[in-house]
Amino acid sequence: MKLHILGCYAATPKALTNPTSQVLEIRNRLFLIDCGEGTQVQLRKNKIKFSRIEHIFISHLHGDHFFGLPGLISTFRLLGREKDLHIYGPVGIQKVITLLLRLGNSWTNYKLIFHELSSKKSEIIFQDANVRVKTIPLDHRIYTNGFLFSELPGERKLNVLATAKYKIDKAYFRSIKQGNDIKLDDGSVIANSELSLDPPQTKQYAYCSDTGFNREMVPLLNDVDLLYHEATFLETEANLAKKTKHSTAMQAATIAKEANVFRLLLGHFSTRYKSILPFREEAIAVFENVDLADDGKIFEI
Repeated sequence: MKLHILGCYAATPKALTNPTSQVLEIRNRLFLIDCGEGTQVQLRKNKIKFSRIEHIFISHLHGDHFFGLPGLISTFRLLGREKDLHIYGPVGIQKVITLLLRLGNSWTNYKLIFHELSSKKSEIIFQDANVRVKTIPLDHRIYTNGFLFSELPGERKLNVLATAKYKIDKAYFRSIKQGNDIKLDDGSVIANSELSLDPPQTKQYAYCSDTGFNREMVPLLNDVDLLYHEATFLETEANLAKKTKHSTAMQAATIAKEANVFRLLLGHFSTRYKSILPFREEAIAVFENVDLADDGKIFEI
């Protein structure tokens, strides 16, 4: 997995910062997560091909998380897109996007497929052979979800030395990769564990956008490899965090510690602060393995 941060600041853009948007790369597939203003410009700057994006996940309908989506959809049209585009987001996202398209007489020449979400319980919203995506219900001022991306186990790896030792015909290689034992001509059976190696260890990435301090999400986050958790405020503004249903860096670190995640990535910083470095200083007092998101950064998972 590889995470590209396109924008990671709170609602008010500045000259050198952008509101929330990121791209998660899993086995050569790209998933766009939230789409604040400036997302398509950031995609260009980071040399991410528009055509590779087939699934977009919107956490909630506050502008700094989806106002870039109508423009991106329009650009896809101008570029002659033909592939379907799947959009996952709260009930209402289809209405607002199609209204803009209708008023601008700019219907897409590709299929827009909306998956509107309303459940307040975690649910699987996407799955294929490589990845599963579940919602993470969050506690914000409006209906909001985070997203848990889980790699699914791949095929087993062929043990070339073992297959040569037993003179296994290439015709059986596919079956071996799928986990099957092999029966030789003399009737003996070679266990798959001898003929193959475990696939690479799967990874998990959890994205928690705008939310107040919420211990209810901890079971969904247990042992994830990377947790992105909003940290709009420092503890000096904890009263504002509570009032606006956002989190402080220390609260995000507390969630990371209780969920036993491997690494915590802080983001959604309020632009009131001159530096984001104090966010890490505050968080590491609770949880040691902390990184700071920033526009243009890439994180390997």
